[in-house]
Amino acid sequence: MQIEVVKSKIHRVKVTGADLNYIGSITIDKALMEAANMIEGEKVSIVNVNNGERLDTYIIPGERNSGEITLNGPAARRVAPGDIIIIISYGLMDFEEAKKFSPSIVFPNEETNTLT
Repeated sequence: MQIEVVKSKIHRVKVTGADLNYIGSITIDKALMEAANMIEGEKVSIVNVNNGERLDTYIIPGERNSGEITLNGPAARRVAPGDIIIIISYGLMDFEEAKKFSPSIVFPNEETNTLT
């Protein structure tokens, strides 16, 4: 049996931008992506701590160590700059494998979105 489990999480980062006129996706600082074991194009769930909104999109890499977290396209209507969000990716695994799996979870500085 295959189950879906948390693979990676960036816990509590501040939205730095919302660009409605972009095609779509979330731009994430490349250093945060690497620390959380996330890759370009990966599907992620976004949870907005400020308003309870939840949405799915995909990642595009932002400038390394910039702290950038920008929601693009229609997702830009679900956040405001300054909102705190959680970014989660999931993976499919065999049930027994999942019992032993440890996700990559990072806790950046909430003010600067950088790793401390």
